[in-house]
Amino acid sequence: MTGSGTPVGETMPGPAVLAVAGRVERAVVVRRLLAVDRGEGGLSSLHVRIAAGLAGVTERTVWRWLAEGREGRVEARPRQGGFVVGDALWEVLTQVGGNVAELRRRMLRAQDEGGLQRWGVEVVPSLATLHRAIKDELRAGRVLQIARAASGRVEPSRYDRALAELGFAEGTDGPPVVDGPDTEPSGTGGEQRSGAVKASRVRVSGGVRLYAPGARLVSTRQVAGVVEAVGHTVAARGIGCVYGDTGLGKTVAVEQALHLLPGRVPVWRAVVGVGPGLPQVRAALCEALGLPSGSLTHRAGPADQALAEALTEPGVLFLDDAQRLSPPVLDYLRQLWDSPGCAAALVLCGAGSERALARAAAMRSRVLTWHQVSRLDAEDVPRTLGLFHPVWEDADPAGLVRADEQTARGNFRTWAKITSHVCAARGRDPGAGVDRDAIDQACARLGPYP
Repeated sequence: MTGSGTPVGETMPGPAVLAVAGRVERAVVVRRLLAVDRGEGGLSSLHVRIAAGLAGVTERTVWRWLAEGREGRVEARPRQGGFVVGDALWEVLTQVGGNVAELRRRMLRAQDEGGLQRWGVEVVPSLATLHRAIKDELRAGRVLQIARAASGRVEPSRYDRALAELGFAEGTDGPPVVDGPDTEPSGTGGEQRSGAVKASRVRVSGGVRLYAPGARLVSTRQVAGVVEAVGHTVAARGIGCVYGDTGLGKTVAVEQALHLLPGRVPVWRAVVGVGPGLPQVRAALCEALGLPSGSLTHRAGPADQALAEALTEPGVLFLDDAQRLSPPVLDYLRQLWDSPGCAAALVLCGAGSERALARAAAMRSRVLTWHQVSRLDAEDVPRTLGLFHPVWEDADPAGLVRADEQTARGNFRTWAKITSHVCAARGRDPGAGVDRDAIDQACARLGPYP
């Protein structure tokens, strides 16, 4: 309510509009608030509080934006030549436990060795500038995950031994694979074969595309780390967030982690669209939990009660592409998990999901586990690709490392595309080897956006 009793909904934009604006730029938020200020009801502290929550900043920041907007400066004043911390540098900061001084020392060593550009940096900034840039990222909602599994501890664990090599994921032996063959039980007839193919196609809808026949899901240190993080989250019945850049295998790793859970633990997978509203999310949750969504979702009260009762059963709800969720939707999930008797775990996954959660303060404070999925290590690329597809078994390791530095940059999805093009070239000329020219031609097929 405004000061004059006018409902906020009559003067303020919808939550989804404001949330998107807050993520992109402050200008849209300031213009909407100035429009409310010029209206009959005027601007209240509630308007500012809502805008601050959805924009992911403090109320004091919004008031400062408004003061500058009333003076005619709606847009943020760009920093001339300002230093920006990219994803590669942020990953290094995570590895050093958030120690900015150590990060700068590593940058100086990389500059002396001529390898600074691999982090997207031309020159090493001053320590004060580096501190400022990192604080800017944190204020914008970026998560710094300091507590992470050490590679030396994860590799020999039971998870890594269980993930030594997955091979083809058929039947119920692993997560769904789009490019895998249709499963057919031995000794089946025509009708059974049709049913098997149909079941396989159902599983394909939630699978991962490997792009090349004969490709296999492979255990990596990154997958083992996700398995450990998800396993702890489910055991503690908490909320976990798995995030990282696109194409790094987050969804595959979470699916494998869920597959390794004891069979008695139910797993519910909810699928949401782009920018879903609360009714769509409620319907997706009802469908995932096996509730009669058609009759419940039109009545919020009964649907919420049914969802809360269903979540009293120990299990885990997996929600991919969580970056699509607005703060009001995330707060709805938080309310469900705050319900008395809730015994389920919630796993959120997606590129940018940590930023979405950062804009919902109440939900963010309840996240038990933050896990960032990193890129493939350059030294692990030859071994990993040899397990991923037979076409790489005889390839020159130096050529693979070079292609990773220039094109793939540790992105597994990019390597899957390169594998597809190399296999196509081998199909046209079976006698040709996988030399440097063949790898370069495959990389060139990816264009400017590998």
